[in-house]
Amino acid sequence: MHCPYCNYIDSRVVDSRNAGEEGIRRRRECQQCGLRFTTYERIQTPALMVLKRDGRREEFNRDKLLRSLRLACAKRPLPSGTLEKIVQDIEAEVQSLGRAEVPAHIIGEMVMKRLQRLDRVAYIRFASVYRDFQDLDSFKAEVETLLNHRVEEEPLPTPQLTLLPLEGPPPRKAVWRGPGRRRTGLPKKSQAGGR
Repeated sequence: MHCPYCNYIDSRVVDSRNAGEEGIRRRRECQQCGLRFTTYERIQTPALMVLKRDGRREEFNRDKLLRSLRLACAKRPLPSGTLEKIVQDIEAEVQSLGRAEVPAHIIGEMVMKRLQRLDRVAYIRFASVYRDFQDLDSFKAEVETLLNHRVEEEPLPTPQLTLLPLEGPPPRKAVWRGPGRRRTGLPKKSQAGGR
């Protein structure tokens, strides 16, 4: 592994941990300059070929898919990491088909289904390129279908944490006042109308 700073060929692994879908995260230290950098290792699956409409065959490219999703979702209010998660899901679904060759329209429909649930504007943007509308009427028909069709509400995973609402005030902290006596922050009985 070449050092990205000094291009030295030898480095040692300082830390390794599982990074979920991304594979294995390795923290490395260059043996020459001593600087540290991170690498990710993923299991390489057999090459999956995509059969294009014009008959060409092309290797599945997750970066190309991510680029097209980013174009469709440009300036849309989406949680960070959502598009990467969609690409991972689509890649896993395509791999699970167990075929060496997958027609491009199957991948396109997977993208359309997810974008329709995620963001309707991004869906229309993607559909306008993917379906290659020839005139304004076919584009208008797609928009009307989208407006009249209720999309099944299946929540998409979000990589962000949500805060839980607090129920009531936080508990008071007990204060130590010597053996047998504790003060809890509550008023004394004599001050509250008691003995």
